[in-house]
Amino acid sequence: MMTKRKGKLNFTTTLLVSVVLLLIALTVSILLGDAKIHITTIFDAVFNYDSKNQQHNIISEIRIPRDIGAILVGVALATSGAVIQGVTKNGLADPSLIGLNSGASFMLALTFALYPSAPFLVLMFAGFIGALLGGFIVLMIGKSRSDGFNPMRIILAGAAVSALLTALSQGVALLFRLNQSLTFWSAGGVSGTTWGQLIWAAPFIIISLVVLIIMSKQLTILNLGETLARGLGQNVAFTRGITLVLSMVLAGIAVAMVGQIAFVGLMVPHIVRYLVGTDYARVVPLTAVVGGLLMLVADTVARMLGEAPVGAIISFIGVPYFLYLVKRGGRFS
Repeated sequence: MMTKRKGKLNFTTTLLVSVVLLLIALTVSILLGDAKIHITTIFDAVFNYDSKNQQHNIISEIRIPRDIGAILVGVALATSGAVIQGVTKNGLADPSLIGLNSGASFMLALTFALYPSAPFLVLMFAGFIGALLGGFIVLMIGKSRSDGFNPMRIILAGAAVSALLTALSQGVALLFRLNQSLTFWSAGGVSGTTWGQLIWAAPFIIISLVVLIIMSKQLTILNLGETLARGLGQNVAFTRGITLVLSMVLAGIAVAMVGQIAFVGLMVPHIVRYLVGTDYARVVPLTAVVGGLLMLVADTVARMLGEAPVGAIISFIGVPYFLYLVKRGGRFS
């Protein structure tokens, strides 16, 4: 009983600290930039907005949407990665490594070519369809009849399918002269995030996250093995299908917002499992917070470096971490 209480306190404390760090990072990110802003101006802009005040406009129309967008993208990518790793029992799984991001980018390229003035809702739907396409192909190739999802086969299939879909995206871009339009999505960045995008993206991300938290018990059991899950009366096909579709929704929305950003969904779940264990009732919510924190910090650093691609900032950490996981055989933390 004491051990259970200690574990629960550890999770609560870790989650609380993560939320506080996220709020601090959000405040710092709003303050930093070319325009010097005092912390009291933030509260004035939020609670006493004056459209004639230039600093209020910078805060409310540029910095806050950008930072909220970064947090939402981090939440989406990290949670998607945690779910995929749990369902496939593959510690190397990541939305960018199993075809979700490249599939979403391919469908976005087609959308730009066929519907140049497409609203963001259409781009979100296209991103989801593309992520569904890429993920379905990779998972079907990586699934073995005898032992379920084969981790090595999934990674190899992901690399091949991602390369194919990326090549197709580039082909569409060349054919329809979309290179300039797709540069932003290829590099990855949240500098152009608007309130209009957030109004559509936030509900889908939040609802998906809530459903995954509700299904966290089933995810934990499924992560222990299909045989045990069926023995406990769980509908394995339903749990796997719903959770994978939601992870693809999250990845598709993230790509529609900021483009292809790798390694967030790979690193964060491992860090979280190291801190609080493998119970998905703890992993999912903490992964969402830490993912948002990582993405926000990376975007702030990218902004201070003269609008460097945020995807490149994260890759500086993600690539060595990926190689470290490969050396360990992709085992869970």
